[in-house]
Amino acid sequence: MSEPPGVVTLAEAAPAADIPPDEPRAQRVQPLRRPGRWIATAVALVLVAQFAHGLISNPFYQWDRFGYWFLRPVILDGLLVTLEVAAYSAVLGLLGGVVLALARLSKSPVLRAVSWTYVWALRSIPLIVVLLFLYNFSALYQTLSLGVPFGPAFVRFDESRLATDMVIAVVGLSLNEAAYAAEVVRGGILSVDQGQHEAAAALGLPRRYQFWRIVFPQALRSIVPNYVNQLIGLVKATSLVFYVSLLDLFGTAQTLGATYPGDIVPLLLVVTVWYLVLTSLVSVIQFYVERHYARGATRSLPPTPSQKLRTALTDLRARIRREAAV
Repeated sequence: MSEPPGVVTLAEAAPAADIPPDEPRAQRVQPLRRPGRWIATAVALVLVAQFAHGLISNPFYQWDRFGYWFLRPVILDGLLVTLEVAAYSAVLGLLGGVVLALARLSKSPVLRAVSWTYVWALRSIPLIVVLLFLYNFSALYQTLSLGVPFGPAFVRFDESRLATDMVIAVVGLSLNEAAYAAEVVRGGILSVDQGQHEAAAALGLPRRYQFWRIVFPQALRSIVPNYVNQLIGLVKATSLVFYVSLLDLFGTAQTLGATYPGDIVPLLLVVTVWYLVLTSLVSVIQFYVERHYARGATRSLPPTPSQKLRTALTDLRARIRREAAV
């Protein structure tokens, strides 16, 4: 018996599940195109290339004289003075900052007022003014003494003998640095969770032991990285000691520039490169200090430059293998 036209038989209406689907094909994911990023990159590369070309080809910079002066003993002697001033000022400034921060957090209103006034004054007065005032301090006080106020003096100091150029530079920078370090230390102490203070007090520990063994070690996680960052400004601030007759790196270059007027620009480039080297070293120290104190505070430590390089090389090899397989 024939079926009427237009009627579909059961055989023809087989389920679609019986028909094997097409095999899936691997498709390459195309990255999202960002023309703005490419344009900005091209502009940046052109500007960098022009800047580099100007540095290399401009005879005004006198790179041959730069190479002559860069490692001269007189320049290295000035560099050594810069390092000495920065090292002494960093240590003394940090110690002074700790004392000022503890006074600022003290329950004594007198200590709080004195500490606040010191920080306010030294952060408001330019460093060059502080150095020049100390340089002329002997004109105001020829001798210094310790004793009863408005009474007899027990110990006297000859200020003109003690205040050498190095001492004036270190004292001036240390006084200025202590004001900034005090705020860094105070902020680090306040960053410690209040529960740590309460837990230490609940153990019945002496207050001094609570601070030095429980609170301060945790505060160092915030203090040390921030203070290392402050050292970059301190290294650059050492260039001002030239104005108190101390021949540091910048002062030496200034003196040589007066003797050799034609080499002023190469000498300034020498100073610039050496300061770049010093601040770069401090930046490297800052990275590893921050990485050290980040332990326990983050899930994973930030990768070091060598680890970033190995990761980039591994990703590059994997990408090459994938493209070769396709």
